[in-house]
Parts: sequence; C-alpha cells; structure tokens
Amino acid sequence: MGDEKADTKEQVHLEETFYILSKKKSVFRVRLTSKGLSLIKETDDSSKEQTILLRDIIGSKCMRSKRRRVGGGSCVCTSFVGHQQLKVVDENSGDLDENDISAYLYIYAYVLKQSRRTLKRERTTITLRFRSYDKYEDNNKEAQKWRTTIKCLLANEPISSVPPVNDKKLLVLLNPKSGPGKARELFQMKVAPILQEAEVPYDLHVTKYANYAREFVRTRNVYNWRGIVAVGGDGVLFEVLNGLFERLDWQQAFAEVPLAVLPCGSGNGLARTICHHFNEPFFHENMVGLSIALTRGKTAPIDVVRVETKSKIMFSLLSVGWGLLSDIDIESERMRAIGGQRFTLWALARTVGLRRYKGVLSYAPIKDVSKLPKAKHTITLSHSVSQDGSLDSPETEAFFDCDEQSDVFTSTVTGKKHQRVDSWYSVNSRRSAFYSTRGSEYHSVTSGGSEMRSPVHACMHGPAPHLPSLMSQLPSHWVHEEGEFVMVHVSYQSYISEDLLFAPRSEMSDGVMWMLIIKAGISRSQILSFLVTISQGNIAELNNEHIKIVPVSAFRIVPEGQTGYVTVDGELVEYGPIQAEIFPNIVNILTPDTK
Repeated sequence: MGDEKADTKEQVHLEETFYILSKKKSVFRVRLTSKGLSLIKETDDSSKEQTILLRDIIGSKCMRSKRRRVGGGSCVCTSFVGHQQLKVVDENSGDLDENDISAYLYIYAYVLKQSRRTLKRERTTITLRFRSYDKYEDNNKEAQKWRTTIKCLLANEPISSVPPVNDKKLLVLLNPKSGPGKARELFQMKVAPILQEAEVPYDLHVTKYANYAREFVRTRNVYNWRGIVAVGGDGVLFEVLNGLFERLDWQQAFAEVPLAVLPCGSGNGLARTICHHFNEPFFHENMVGLSIALTRGKTAPIDVVRVETKSKIMFSLLSVGWGLLSDIDIESERMRAIGGQRFTLWALARTVGLRRYKGVLSYAPIKDVSKLPKAKHTITLSHSVSQDGSLDSPETEAFFDCDEQSDVFTSTVTGKKHQRVDSWYSVNSRRSAFYSTRGSEYHSVTSGGSEMRSPVHACMHGPAPHLPSLMSQLPSHWVHEEGEFVMVHVSYQSYISEDLLFAPRSEMSDGVMWMLIIKAGISRSQILSFLVTISQGNIAELNNEHIKIVPVSAFRIVPEGQTGYVTVDGELVEYGPIQAEIFPNIVNILTPDTK
C-alpha cells in the first residue's frame, strides 16, 4: 500500500475469491473499494496485501478466451499465468472459444514505482477470471458488474448498474514539426494506447500551417469536445489559447472546455511545470502521466497573462523574454532537429558573443508574495482594444456557430445566414477522416480539399486591462530602470523548459510573475555560472549587482533601436514596446490525479 494510510471510511463495493491454478494452495481475495483494488494473497501460513490505487487505474475491459488452433490441446483449465498461455479476444469476436464459459476482466493500471533514484509509472494488467456459473452469460454478467463499478468510481459517480457514458471526444491538435519532428510517432505509440485502454475517443487533427490550431478553435464548435489537447511544443498551446480568446464566447469556452498539453517539442516548459506541481514523474518523450490526465478529467486553474505590443494583443501561459534567453530560443531554431540540446549549444555561442540592449524597464513590484490576497475572478469586457484602436473592429463578425451538418451557418453577432466556405469540412468528413475501432478519428495532412483557411477577420477579446495604453504614462508606484541590459525574462510558471527551473516559488495560479533582470557589465564567466545555477533551480542565489529576480504583477519593456528579439511563450513577436499583466481563474488545464 506504499505510503497510503488506512482509511477508516474506506467502503468495500465488491469482493470475490480467485484461485491460481498453478499454485493450488494460493488464494487471492480481491476487493474493489473506494480507494482502489485490494489484492490479498493468502497461503496456508501467510497473508500479503497489495493495493492498486484508484487514481492509478485507467480502465477495464471484459474479454473471452480465443479459440484454440487444431492440435493445440483442448483443456480449458490450464493455468493462464504468463502472457503467452492465455489468449483472449473481444466478447463479440467471431474467433472466441465457445467451449470456455469463463469471462475475463482485464484491469489496466499505471502504478507509481520507485526505481533506484527515480520515480516512474509501470504498466500493470490485472486479469480476473470469472467462472462460478455454468453459463458464460452468467459469468459475463458478474464481470460486467465489476467493470461497471470500476467505471463509476473512475468517473466519481454513484455506483449503479449502468456504466457512466461521456459521448464527447477529446480534440487533439498535433504539430508534426514540433521539436525534432516526432510528435506524430510519439502520439501513436505512447498516447493512443492509453486512451484506447481508458476508452476515451478523440479527434486528431494534424496542423498544416502556422496558426492552423488557432483558426481551428476560433471557428469550430468547441463544445462538441470534452477538452482540447495541444501535442507539440508550447507554441501549439499558445495558438489554441489565443484562438479561444478570439471568440465572442471566450468566457464560456474556457469555463466548459479545459486545455491540455502533451510535450513533443524542444522546450516543454508548461508540461514540466504541471508534472512538477502534481508530483508526476517527467522524462523526456515519456508522456504516460500527462496522457493519464487526459482520461481522468481533473482540472486546475492556471494564470494567463495579457500581452500588448504596438500592433497586437495576445495571451500567454508561460513567459515573456527580451535579450539573451530569447536570442538563444529564436536563433537555435536552425538546430531544431537535435531537440532540447540546441539550447545548450547556442547558449555557449551567445555567451561568447554576448550582446547588450538599451532600453527602459518598468514594473509593478510585489513586496510580499506570501501576503497576496486570494485570487478573485476578473472583471471582463466584450473585447480588448489597443492604444490606437486599430486592433479591433466592432463590425467584425468574429465568431460563427458552425453547424457541422449544414451548408450554411449563422453569425452570432448579426444573425445573418452565410454560405459555408467550400474549403471547410466537418470533422466527420470522409475526405479527411480515418476511423478506428475505438470511435476516434485521424485527420490526414494530405487529404484533398481539407484546407481550413478562415475567411473571418480575427478580433481579440479577453479580460479588461487594468494598465494604461502602451504609450501612456504609468502609475507612480511603478519602478523604472533605464540603461543597458543583457536580458529581461519574465516567467509565471516554475519551468520555462523541461530542464530549466526558473521560478521555484511559482504556483500555477498565484497572480505572480517572476522577472529576472541581468544588467550590462556582467562578465562571461558570470553568465556561464548563471546558466549553470539556473539549470539547477538555485535561482534564489543569483541576486547580486548585475542579476536580480523580482516578483511583479505587471511590467513594460521599451527597447531602443530596431535589432533584437522579443518572445512570448517562445514565439517571436514584433520588436518594440511591450507590456503585460496577469489574470487568474480564467483558464483551466487538465492535470494528473496525484494530489
């Protein structure tokens, strides 16, 4: 049972005794409780108990034994210990063994195990054989009762004779070019099998061009899905986030449809942060924990930051950067094929050729992070407007309620009917969908005529800003620093990449941004020491005459000159003035069920 303490309120829902045929003196008492599956092995002189926690179980399935080949033997009572001896098929298969009246219940779990100095999940399959009755139908009824109870417990619903049903699929948006370009392979090999075992259907769409995911979520009826999963780097989720903020119904969309991320890119900062806060093991290209999170439906709020440049408004979940780290991020794109190692190699190159940037940095400091009031829901407007009013057009028909079965759709703004654009296809279109036996769909990147270029001009909505316009005077309590900087990097999550613990004190939804400032005058050896220190998560040790980290609620950066990089969530934005402020309790994200 590990570190789990006995719970006096634990409720036993089902209990049965099972025998191991190869060990006549071994008996297993199996109990399904509110805490999990308890396996009690009893022999003549001892008893040993193991509990598989409910949060580690992802699904179950009833099976029948497979028909044996001629000459393979006819005894149906042989031991099924070992993977090679028992062969099962779906209960509706035409290849089942009608001579075997047993019903088999397969229970799938991914158990946390300590392996040397690391914690990882190990796939475990528990097979229960029901044959107390003389007819298969009666044995299957008993197995189905266990399966239904497991499904009710996993769904956190009252126990009933009817299994809970969620007809909604997951929407999966996959960028095949993220990181080293293995997102599609990783999804099919490591994520899809878990979703299949959990009986969670999904629609998989492969992005075809920049901002495909953004246009998709802006123009589709997202309420048809139980969640939106971004597969790739942090940039895919950035597109999804901003696409949803371009909807008139953005508040409802974020309230009803949680987001999720599966890390297949080079940075993977947000995925690493989620695992960090929920004590879920994280390994490069190992997505077991986050895949299980997709099946459980547990959510947590996450801070979102409203970012404004001279010509755009956007929203961010991770970071804003200017200077060294942004230079490394953007200029190392040419080395994308080698994955996350590209950052290390380019960091060395940029340290040798260290740059300095002139500008003015302003921020609203938080004096005592521990005394921050509990985050409240934000005041909202129908949409946000930049300082010159050029970003948004009130005449814009920003969102269409797309009826997938109709050739016309109706604007929710004007009420007018419009002919559906020929290049828009239903997610069920046979031109672009391939069907699996699980009810999931895969949408090909090469399907003819499946381009989804939206004819609708985008209008950014979102929470009402508290800051003055970008070129206006800032409040008097703000701190202003002018001069030369090596970098300014602001993060609102713990990790900015999978191996770079930037803000150890950060919480996912605490209303705090952590601003790292490095001023000119720092030596190259100090920069190297900084890179080593920050990679080890010892950022608190960095404060000196050139380096400091400050908790802030808002900031503005006004660079001088025209040369340099400014990034938002690792995405390049226009070089020039930029300001940002943080908002909590708007976005919900799917998280592991480990707390």
